[in-house]
Amino acid sequence: MNATSCDSVIKERNIYDSNGCKKINSFILADEKQVKAICQGQGNYDERSKLTSSKAKFRIVACNLKKRVRKPSCHYTGRLLTHRGVVVKCDGGLPVHYDHDF
Repeated sequence: MNATSCDSVIKERNIYDSNGCKKINSFILADEKQVKAICQGQGNYDERSKLTSSKAKFRIVACNLKKRVRKPSCHYTGRLLTHRGVVVKCDGGLPVHYDHDF
């Protein structure tokens, strides 16, 4: 996954919302164990938001929809973000939703 492959990866993984093309989709470029670790003691849980922020920093590809079109004709502009912390929702010790980066 890189900043120029948003269109192909989103189409290949069938990532859409109920209205068709998702406005934004982000990908954490890391080993699965590193991402799971956020919910297994390597993150800071916030009781108020019920979200967990990572202690580690990651590389992220942020894909932003260029214009509103119907799936599967979604076209995205990708941007590589480096050295970013991430905030996720954990369930059963696993990350189930990427909320945002910081």
